[in-house]
Amino acid sequence: MTEITYLEAIREALFEEMERDVNVFCLGEDIGAFGGAFKVTEGLLARFGAQRVIDTPISEIGIVGAAAGAAHMGLRPIVEMQFIDFIANAYDMLTNYVATARYRAFLPCPMVVRGPSGGYVRGGPFHSQNPEAGFLHTPGLKIVYPSTASDAKGLMKAAVRDDDCVLFFEHKYLYRRVKEVMPLGDHVVPIGQARIAREGSDVSIVTYAAAVWKALEAAEQLQSEFGISVEVLDLRSLAPMDDEAIFRTVKKTNRLLVLHEDTRTGGIAGEITARVSETCFEWLDAPVLRVTAADVPLPFAPTLEDYVLPQTADIVRVVQRLVAY
Repeated sequence: MTEITYLEAIREALFEEMERDVNVFCLGEDIGAFGGAFKVTEGLLARFGAQRVIDTPISEIGIVGAAAGAAHMGLRPIVEMQFIDFIANAYDMLTNYVATARYRAFLPCPMVVRGPSGGYVRGGPFHSQNPEAGFLHTPGLKIVYPSTASDAKGLMKAAVRDDDCVLFFEHKYLYRRVKEVMPLGDHVVPIGQARIAREGSDVSIVTYAAAVWKALEAAEQLQSEFGISVEVLDLRSLAPMDDEAIFRTVKKTNRLLVLHEDTRTGGIAGEITARVSETCFEWLDAPVLRVTAADVPLPFAPTLEDYVLPQTADIVRVVQRLVAY
């Protein structure tokens, strides 16, 4: 058994799903001969041919529109956004058309829109965004954001098989840094189920994507230096969100920190805080606190990016504040 990277796990899922179902095909900018900007789709063209691995013009709204039409006709398209930042160009098509197609006209829309997202890579404001919160309030869209290689593969396979549109965020910082031996067999991770990344008893951190690894690093430091036991809950799916898993960890530790790389204002942390306050306020021994990015476009300069994005030291400091209540 060989370890494979987060990126290779996604590629493996694409190969397996295209082998399994002839209705699955890929389309996007430079995904064929070039293999994608990060080489996620490398080798697909040689294996499946140009009718199932389609290089498109640079028009995100056109790519998503074409995919929606194909999905209505019984196919299962996988759209690549070269960088997830440019999903903004397809926002109208995704929110006004794709998300409402089943409700309005009983039109199936089994499609995946995937692409590299996130910072910590010195990509600057146009190649480092986390726009997931911009879609969270749109009924009809599912959103997943894995943090491990096995979840990246399992959730991709689940997304391809889902009968609704799934937005699949892939953190580019994790592409080649996270490795794992894949489970045997047809490895599918159900959409909508969180996982405990680390057991703990004093404080809960609810997070997702690359921030999971920051949380785990902080948890190790808090345990070894201060004797604070931190539980880390990896959401994996943002829509639907696993409320029960969130409530369970809050009732277990009675203290909650919500962590994400997206900006603070309007971020998913606010929604999680509201749900916890409405449902299990009486279990809290301290206010729900947040660690997020600052409300600014992400800088290119390494020192400035480090200042804006959540770091391990930020998490350690806020957890200590929670325990002090």
